[in-house]
Amino acid sequence: MTAAADTLREEGVAGASARVIAARAGVNQALIFYHFGTVSQLLEAASRQAVDAAVDYYRDRFAEVASLSDLLRTGRELHQRERDAGNVAMMAQLMSGAAGRDPALASAARYAMSAWTVEIESVVQRVLCDSPLAEVADSAGLARAVSASFIGLELYEGVDPEGAVHALDSLEQLAVLVDVVNDLGPIARRALRAKLNSSSSARRAELRSAISVSDMPGA
Repeated sequence: MTAAADTLREEGVAGASARVIAARAGVNQALIFYHFGTVSQLLEAASRQAVDAAVDYYRDRFAEVASLSDLLRTGRELHQRERDAGNVAMMAQLMSGAAGRDPALASAARYAMSAWTVEIESVVQRVLCDSPLAEVADSAGLARAVSASFIGLELYEGVDPEGAVHALDSLEQLAVLVDVVNDLGPIARRALRAKLNSSSSARRAELRSAISVSDMPGA
């Protein structure tokens, strides 16, 4: 699995043949098919192992995060480490394979997204628990948005590094805004909470109306 992961990072999906991986591992390529069934299934197992190791490495760091700004700073640190380790390149290859309708690679990409999202969701729930935003924020959806943003920026960086840095800076500015909201006094917090609840109710009403229209004959 180590040889498969290294091949995926350096050669991509196209270069990750049974022959190349087996030669790198110093084994007979027949063992790949005996133990894993297909090369894609070997790549899936190898990528899951790499994701589990990365998530385990950062679990204690996530436990220390006390704000969204801190979470994004941790994300920058994580991004640098994962890029240096070649795992950003691996994720790009998994996403490419998933787009090419390879079910094993699609499963590996989903697993990576899920593993990071679970960790991030626990952080989001903790840092927003006393915030006026807690009543309207969907922590699960926000965690997925953060995960998707970082993975998207990792892929974007290969095309436009400067633009990716600018996008990360903008995310941090939004996190600072949340921190400012959390520092509001009690009167301002109550006013903001009332406004957010009113906006949330209006959106739910609009959604119910849209659903009702879509259910009408001929809609």
